[in-house]
Amino acid sequence: MLEYIANLVTFNLFRLTPGSQLAESVNFFVYDTLKIFFLILIIVFVISFIRTYFAPDKVRRLLSKEHWGISNFIAAFFGAISPFCSCSSVPLFIGFLEAGVPLGVAFSFLITSPLVNEIVFVLLLGTFGLKMAVVYAVFGLALGVFGGIVLGRFKLEKDIINLDLDSKDQYMPKTFQGKIEYATSETIQIIKRLFLFILLGVGIGAIIHGYVPQEFITNYIKSESFFAVPIAVIIGVPIYAGCSTLVPIIFAITQKGVAIGTALAFMMAVAGLSFPEAILLKGVLKLRLLLIFYAIVAVGIILIGYLFNIIF
Repeated sequence: MLEYIANLVTFNLFRLTPGSQLAESVNFFVYDTLKIFFLILIIVFVISFIRTYFAPDKVRRLLSKEHWGISNFIAAFFGAISPFCSCSSVPLFIGFLEAGVPLGVAFSFLITSPLVNEIVFVLLLGTFGLKMAVVYAVFGLALGVFGGIVLGRFKLEKDIINLDLDSKDQYMPKTFQGKIEYATSETIQIIKRLFLFILLGVGIGAIIHGYVPQEFITNYIKSESFFAVPIAVIIGVPIYAGCSTLVPIIFAITQKGVAIGTALAFMMAVAGLSFPEAILLKGVLKLRLLLIFYAIVAVGIILIGYLFNIIF
């Protein structure tokens, strides 16, 4: 349905030429904007409704008592089985924070969700083989777990903005109608806070999606120097796409001589560190926490890239 609406707006309403750069950008913008707003409506509403059955302080205490990264692993695993891109993961990340889930645990989900899922696994399996698909999935999960643990150690809960995390005494409605009204109100408030960030983030992603050619990327990461992997990550950050979309592109650029680890580092940076995602997260995170999150994940992706170049 969303794809049908995006095509209707692009080709029937605006009468743009199929395959043109402007048509690709407009279609991407309409589709992803509708998708993200739809996800916010559904996910935040459902989580807010479920929250009415659990006292926020009890949820926080339960997950905070976990040791040895168990909660981080559960969150990362949930991210791995959820078919979300980076921007689509943000609404659920916000819902976790609203529910009192510890910051590091929520970040474990946010890191893993756009990087690992069953679609990416199948595509990597069919394109590069079983060994690479399994190693990629393991490394992606490990990045989510350890990245979340490290972020949790910084104790930067005060860097979360526009969200009420100190809600242990918040009244929760008892009736079904009251719970529906509460969930509706929470969803509307979050949409109001993120509305402009969503439009700006997806708009930037749409421009890059339509106007940045594949050859531009290949020319800059084909080098076999030590700095090829970090350069691939830096180039990947401004671009916005899902891993499942990028696997065929990764295969194509490896055929042109790009090392597999360098190509995968580029893919992971595009999927997990996109600039549009940063715009969305800026609506709920202070710049300091946002930069720390990006730095930790970027370092993790670079290390994974080097490891893949050694293994494969």
